[in-house]
This record gives sequence, structure tokens and C-alpha cells, in this order.
Amino acid sequence: MAKHIGKKVFVGLSGGVDSSVAALLLKNEGYDVVGVFIRTWQPDFIECSFRADRLDAMRVAAHLDIPFLECDAEAEYKSAVADYLVSEYKAGRTPNPDIMCNREIKFGVFWQFAKDHGADLIATGHYARNEERKLKRAADPAKDQAYFLYRLTSDDLAHVLFPLGCMKKTEVRKLAEKSKLPTAEKKDSQGICMLGDLDIKEFLAHYIPEARGDVLNTEGEIVGYHQGAVYLTLGERHGFTVTKKTPNDERYYIVAKDTEKNTITVSNAAPAAAGAARSSYTLKNLTWVGAVPQEEKTYTAQIRYHGEYLPCIIKDTEVIFETPVLAASGQSIVLYDGDTCLGGGIIH
Repeated sequence: MAKHIGKKVFVGLSGGVDSSVAALLLKNEGYDVVGVFIRTWQPDFIECSFRADRLDAMRVAAHLDIPFLECDAEAEYKSAVADYLVSEYKAGRTPNPDIMCNREIKFGVFWQFAKDHGADLIATGHYARNEERKLKRAADPAKDQAYFLYRLTSDDLAHVLFPLGCMKKTEVRKLAEKSKLPTAEKKDSQGICMLGDLDIKEFLAHYIPEARGDVLNTEGEIVGYHQGAVYLTLGERHGFTVTKKTPNDERYYIVAKDTEKNTITVSNAAPAAAGAARSSYTLKNLTWVGAVPQEEKTYTAQIRYHGEYLPCIIKDTEVIFETPVLAASGQSIVLYDGDTCLGGGIIH
């Protein structure tokens, strides 16, 4: 414990159980812990939740007897996360707001705030491991969040702690209960990063007007309708209505979309069988945690959170898979070497 005495760490207290336990663990290890609530922008059409979350964060700080501060990231969140999300969907792409929120807010604005207030380190309740400035998957595969953190670099990891990386969620809950933390029984938040339980399509509908369009089959025939191609992404099996059915119809997949014509194409066949999957994708905005991956070496790639790990190689900005996979423009492909996250990029 002595090695941590004097090291000041600012912990992002969200008002949830994970960040609460992260602060508890660091205090028990001898760090000089400060709890920080990161306030972000919220649209006026959703019920305000930040006050309740901030109150929970304050209660945790009081329970742990640590100082409490508030970091105002409202303007930065509106610009870097909310506006980015809307503009990407308007352009027909499928972005991941959680990735941008982590890069710009939790490990950007928050780190600058922490430095300005004398912190040596920052910590969050993410399920990931930081081992010698290498980003690794968490011990709990069901909660692992390395996918959302791939844009952190080794320089970022030099001042970041993930106290929950070697714990399972059940252990976190038990420790919170044992320590009588005020958030011990609080449910996990869902939806858009730091906006709470809000569905993305519900959010987008306030900024992108609905526009009824045609659902086509793979022969180009109109078989149904939808309320806006921009809301939909490849591989989805809902969000549209098929009116021209046969008794033997199975569920439909979206295998193509045209935002200019406001149409989507669906198929009963899985995307790979329908010819919508591809063997390679070109990435932009590449970010590597450490060294650039070797060309021709086999790695694994993840296209979506909790998606399977797919064998691949990388050549310059191109990721090449052993078998065709379905992915949409705007999604992130994250690369791994074993349990080490190498980084990744956004599908062009």
C-alpha cells in the first residue's frame, strides 16, 4: 500500500455501482482519492437524470470520506458525441457514440480537468485491464469493455487505472453490498453513453425527421415500408414492416440500404448467404494503442460490442477476414492479439 501513498487519483463517479467500487478499491490501496462527477449535455426532451446520478455520486464520496468535485463537460459532449452521432446517421453511417464518449470526454476532458486540479492519475469503472500501458480484455468476458476503449494510446494508459479489470460483476456487487455503498443495488444504465436509458432511434427521431420509404427484396420488388433508412443498419431484423409475405417466410435481414433513395433491401437469407458480407474493409481514423500491427500476421477482430472474435490480417488500412463478414460504414473494427487490444479504426 505504501507505494501509492501521495499518488492522487481522480475517479470518475457516475453514480453507478462500478465507479463506486473502483473508488473504494483505490482508497483501500492507499491512493489519495477524489471523486469527480462528469456532467454532460442532456436534450430537453428526456427526463433529467444527471441530478439523481450526481446525488448518488455525492453519497458515495461521503460514504468513502473522499473529496467530491464536478467536471463540466456539457459543451464538449454536445459537440463531440451528440452532434457527431446525428451527423453520422444523417450521412448514412452507423457510429458508436460510446467510443467517442470515452475518447473525447472520459479520457479527454476529464483527464485535462484532473491535471488542472493536481491529479497524477484518473480511474474509471470500466471492465478492462491496463498492464504496462497495454490495453487488455477484462477478466469477466461478459462485461469486457476493451472494444469501447480502443482509441486510447499507450500515452493515455500511462495515467489511467481500471480497478475492476480483474473482477467479475458478481464480485463487484458483493463488495459493494459488503461495504454498504449507497449504489450497491442500483441497476446498470443502458442506452447512449452518459445519456442513460435512451434508445438511439428515439434520440435520432428528434433531429432527423421520419421519412417513409420502400422495403425491397433482393429482386428489387417492393415488399414493405420503413420510416427512414438512416435509422437502420445492415444486419438488423427489425425497424421495418414487410407486407408482402408468403406462408413460409422466415425473419428478414437488412442486407443493403440506399439513404439517397431512402430504401432498404431485405432477405430471408443470412447476410453472408445473401451476398451482403465482405471479406475486407478499409479503415479510417486508425488508432493504435502501441506499435502498429504486423502485416500478414493473423489477429482477431471485433466489429461490434460482444461480437465474436474473427480471424483476420491487416494490410496498411485494410482488414482482411478469413471468411466474409457483415459490417456497416461508420462502425469500428477493433483488433486483438490474444487478449491484448491493439487498436482499430472506423469502416470507411
